[in-house]
Amino acid sequence: VQLQASGGGSVQTGGSLRLSCAASGSGFSIEDMFWYRQAPGKQRELVASITRGGSTSYVDSVKGRFSIYRFVAANTVHLRMNDLKHEDTAVYYCAADAVVGGSSGRRWGQGTQVTVSS
Repeated sequence: VQLQASGGGSVQTGGSLRLSCAASGSGFSIEDMFWYRQAPGKQRELVASITRGGSTSYVDSVKGRFSIYRFVAANTVHLRMNDLKHEDTAVYYCAADAVVGGSSGRRWGQGTQVTVSS
């Protein structure tokens, strides 16, 4: 199972971006999906998650500004980011808990850079 992320870029404070991530491969199913981020000099943190049933969870710093959603049939997950702040600058990673042949494991996409400047 491979995850491919896209949609990063540079925006000004208050701007918006949408990140997308698609899972591909064969013979798999996706359970929970996630967006993480890692800012320079900081540990990777979980930003948002969504279950297969659509239940969502967010880190406090993005509540009300970010929205995670997915299309189960397409094996995609998206992160809509509004009212971006300088502190949202980071490399963003998508991840998914994939079941392949009865075994479950977390798979990671490559990072996509988000830079927010004033």
